[in-house]
Amino acid sequence: MRRIAALLLCLLVPVPASAAELKFATWNLEWLTARKAGDRALPPDVHPRRPEDFYRLRQYALKLDADVVALQEVDGRSVAQRVFPPDRYSLHLTHDRRVQRVGIAVRRGLSYEVNPDVAGIEVDPELRLRSGADITLHLPQGVLRILAVHLKTGCARKRLKGARSGSCAELEAQIPPIAAWMAARQREKTPFLLMGDFNRLLDNRDQIWRELNRVAPLQRATEGHSSPCWGREAFIDHILAGGTARTWMQPETLRVLVYRESGPEWKQRLSDHCPVSVRLRVPGN
Repeated sequence: MRRIAALLLCLLVPVPASAAELKFATWNLEWLTARKAGDRALPPDVHPRRPEDFYRLRQYALKLDADVVALQEVDGRSVAQRVFPPDRYSLHLTHDRRVQRVGIAVRRGLSYEVNPDVAGIEVDPELRLRSGADITLHLPQGVLRILAVHLKTGCARKRLKGARSGSCAELEAQIPPIAAWMAARQREKTPFLLMGDFNRLLDNRDQIWRELNRVAPLQRATEGHSSPCWGREAFIDHILAGGTARTWMQPETLRVLVYRESGPEWKQRLSDHCPVSVRLRVPGN
């Protein structure tokens, strides 16, 4: 009887989930669209991809082999699937009605829930900025909230305070909605990642970095590093971890997937951004 009781006790006590290591990435695919040259929705200097360009990008996506990828500048699901095969990745894109949309690619087999777009980051539809893509990743160890963003370009280093118009004023207006999203995660005690193209350097002296850290302490994967993408340059693509996810991030696993091809032509045919990734070790319960 004691042996049977012990067996029943083992069956009733939940077995702790083991730790998991997952790879998270962000990739701005620079006007990823199937539209033809001359399309009214495209600037005149945008060069549409050739079929072989999509093939190369797909090979890089497979080489990246990330579990979750924050995407920027994607013109819809069908064109994103030409880079991220639908048998390997599930795709979520914002509901913005523009060519440059933000999205998230999630490896098949991982469970996630789509949350409403963080539309406040768009600020004003007339400005043609982009909403944030928001999902909840369900892991055996618990949940992880992920927000993918693509912020206003043209203010990588300049001071924000006092700007009444232009790129810096628009960028500054995008920060309160992000801060509000972070504050909500803090109240819930939900670990989170904030990933994407910030178009901002985000060093420790930066105003945006300081403002976001006042809302919730953050870990920045790119801290102390420069990017080898198309030559040495400062990072504007970032992966930030908040809540308990700060302790999950493995900073030494930061990687930039540099393209083999070189030269101005390939920068247009592939992307002016390289995929940036880092691994998180999610502890078991």
